[in-house]
Amino acid sequence: MDTLFDLGKATLAAQPFSRLVGAELTACSEEGIEIRLKVREELRQQYGFVHGGVLSYLADNALTFAGGISLKKQVVTSEMKLNYIRPATGTELISRAKSISCGRTQAVVRCEIYSVEGDTERLCAAAQGTISVAGNRDAP
Repeated sequence: MDTLFDLGKATLAAQPFSRLVGAELTACSEEGIEIRLKVREELRQQYGFVHGGVLSYLADNALTFAGGISLKKQVVTSEMKLNYIRPATGTELISRAKSISCGRTQAVVRCEIYSVEGDTERLCAAAQGTISVAGNRDAP
């Protein structure tokens, strides 16, 4: 791969669930990552809000991407806490994450998820998680 961004896009494309929901990596660097998702009717719950499981997916994936960049290894999520702040009602979701601490085998990462309507981003969820090395293999 030519760049970290190219590697990130290939990694996301290799995830069947990410393809199913239509996630797109739009930023990927040592400073952090961004994943975007167009809101479709199938992603909503009975009241018309985006389902909490979709927000949880975005948080988990963003946390893991950012942790993997910091650790430079293949990683998995060890734990995650997610706060739903307000219903996600926009036409698109943006998940942004960055590592706040990184050791040899784990990273602590923070994430914010925004719902977008027009030019307005509204914070709808925040997460923090611990991302751990999965074995001793380097990241692809």
